[in-house]
Amino acid sequence: MDALTTLLDGPRARGAFLMRVIVDPPWGVRVMDEAPVTVVCVARGGAYIVPDAGSGAEPVRLGPGDVAVVRGPAPYTAADDPGTPPQTLVTPGGCGMSLDGRVNLCEEMSLGARTWGTGPDGATALLIGTYQVPGEIGGRLLRALPPVLALRADEWESALLPLLGEEIVKDGPGQEIVLDRLLDLLLISVLRAWFAGPRGNAPGWFRAHGDPVVGPALRLLHEHPAHPWTVAALAARAGASRAGLARRFASLVGEPPMTYLTNWRLELAADLLREPGLTLEAVARRVGYGSAFALSAAFKRERGVSPSEHRVG
Repeated sequence: MDALTTLLDGPRARGAFLMRVIVDPPWGVRVMDEAPVTVVCVARGGAYIVPDAGSGAEPVRLGPGDVAVVRGPAPYTAADDPGTPPQTLVTPGGCGMSLDGRVNLCEEMSLGARTWGTGPDGATALLIGTYQVPGEIGGRLLRALPPVLALRADEWESALLPLLGEEIVKDGPGQEIVLDRLLDLLLISVLRAWFAGPRGNAPGWFRAHGDPVVGPALRLLHEHPAHPWTVAALAARAGASRAGLARRFASLVGEPPMTYLTNWRLELAADLLREPGLTLEAVARRVGYGSAFALSAAFKRERGVSPSEHRVG
């Protein structure tokens, strides 16, 4: 299992907010839902994703068949043009409201199941899926993404967009699970295409996967995080000297092997702490810490909060 596979195994939408939006210009939506990730697909027409000025990111235009992955929780604006002021506000929970907060637009402008807008024949049709809960996507993966990742229609081939368009308006038994899994597959498909493409600016751990020495070491760390690894043991398994692996790993990945392992274990722990029914002791064992106390100390030292504070945060 390679490092990217391990990270992409993380997305697990649970009751994600999904909606089809059909509008005529001018339109503008201020998004302040604090969601960790939102996927925006353009079925027809066009849209701009406008990050806040403080992000340093430029507005991104989307055309038919384009997909954007917007990394939260920072607010942003979606509009027909960067100069169009927002008329609608989206707050935590998903649905839009008027700027004064008096009108629930998901009720006022409903066009049927999971569909909202000005009319069924509007010039722009968007499919939107939002991950609602931090931890549904691993932090290491999120940090590798730009504020707005845009994948053009000619940069990938996927049957998922038309399938999502068909399923998003259905309301049969088990439909929420179907939509959650479609959103996961769509996100994974987009990220794979992005990281493999020329604009992906792939992080060090992704590029290092192809290295004949560091690649095997990364796979070992990802597949067996609870193993009591040492640099010497990793080097022996990777067919390199201890010094050679340490030097090459730090150069390609950007941090020493044991630092990477510590961060990877804590990333896994952060995700596992969101799972209901898992005790701190059980999480510690699964990520390679000898006790709940040892995990708590490392977690607080590296992340600034205790596992219990993270769990309820």
